[in-house]
Amino acid sequence: MTTLSDAAAPPATATRYDRLQRSLHWLMALIIFTAIGIGLYCSWLVPGTPERQALLEIHKSLGLTALTLVVVRVLWRLAVGAPAYVKPLGRLTHLAAGAGHLALYALMLLMPLSGYVFSAAGGRSLPWFGLFQWPNLLPKDPALAELGRFVHGWGATAIYVVLGLHLAAVLWHRFVLKDEVLARMLPPR
Repeated sequence: MTTLSDAAAPPATATRYDRLQRSLHWLMALIIFTAIGIGLYCSWLVPGTPERQALLEIHKSLGLTALTLVVVRVLWRLAVGAPAYVKPLGRLTHLAAGAGHLALYALMLLMPLSGYVFSAAGGRSLPWFGLFQWPNLLPKDPALAELGRFVHGWGATAIYVVLGLHLAAVLWHRFVLKDEVLARMLPPR
């Protein structure tokens, strides 16, 4: 009997992530960096202004999209795994990469969830690009909203650091070690 993981698993010789994993990675990178840029810009705008409100609606829509996609991404990764390395990473590098990816996935869940709590418990909108409102599953609770805001703010700092380290590691592998780490996330030539 063939299981989902057997049917979807990359061949033992695969050295790149499959098309869905690569697509989700780059789509989420675009969404996350856009949401970060909008969030940073909004932090400089006067609260309550129409421009800030409109941008925050987009920021929230991107965040909830990222939350949905990270769930798909985690489930698919659990089903198909990761491709083999042409040249295995050293033990310390492998542990650091694992810790970094775990931190990224945790933050990809924490940031939209804390943003949701901030908005929902604060009685604010939960839009998805003006097409619909996500259900508000929380009662209006100023203390809970403040906790969501606090976690979201500290999570933003954490995601800046972790993404910076992730990008630095990619550049290190690409330009210093000149190995295939980046190529695993790119389409075949």
